[in-house]
Amino acid sequence: MPTLLYLHGFNSSPESAKAQQTQQWFGENAPEIEFICPSLPPYADQSMALLREIVEARLSEPVFVVGSSMGGFYATCLLEHFGLVSGSNLSAVLINPAVSPARGLDKWLGENRNYHSGESWVFEPQHIDEYQRWDPAVINNKNNYLVLLQSGDEVLDYRDAEQRYRGCKIILESGGDHSFIDYHRHLATIHQFLVSTVPSNPQLQPDL
Repeated sequence: MPTLLYLHGFNSSPESAKAQQTQQWFGENAPEIEFICPSLPPYADQSMALLREIVEARLSEPVFVVGSSMGGFYATCLLEHFGLVSGSNLSAVLINPAVSPARGLDKWLGENRNYHSGESWVFEPQHIDEYQRWDPAVINNKNNYLVLLQSGDEVLDYRDAEQRYRGCKIILESGGDHSFIDYHRHLATIHQFLVSTVPSNPQLQPDL
């Protein structure tokens, strides 16, 4: 069974609005795709260990990744790593993705609380180094990325992602914000893009 792996943003959770909207839409419109949304810790090494384990167990089938903000960074790490694995079939949709996030994480140093659960966690300088080590040097397999950007993103400069993913399919909307206003309007497009990257499996192709 194909898998949709939804990756939430930094200090967020599977309870985020976009995660819930994605799960509901795919459950109603593409039930043949298994939806997974793991709770990601704020530490890159732990998150990537968890995500690699999930993906490695499913490499025999297509794996679709949708990542928001820091989740977009993790999605990129996964595609660039597993793109080198023979027979792997990954594609990703990135929503206002974080680009080289290590450079902006110093403001999180110290004690923090998760936006949704209230759980306390501590961020230290070595955790920033983890993000630096995972940052892919280049973007390969550009046909396997769809990047959704809104120019009104108040947290991340959309131009960083525009440059980073040059050559990939990009949808840039004027205005909006970091949460990506009206995200739900793009779910059909997201589905169509993801399944279009698996032309050998006609059962996944959308009805047009």
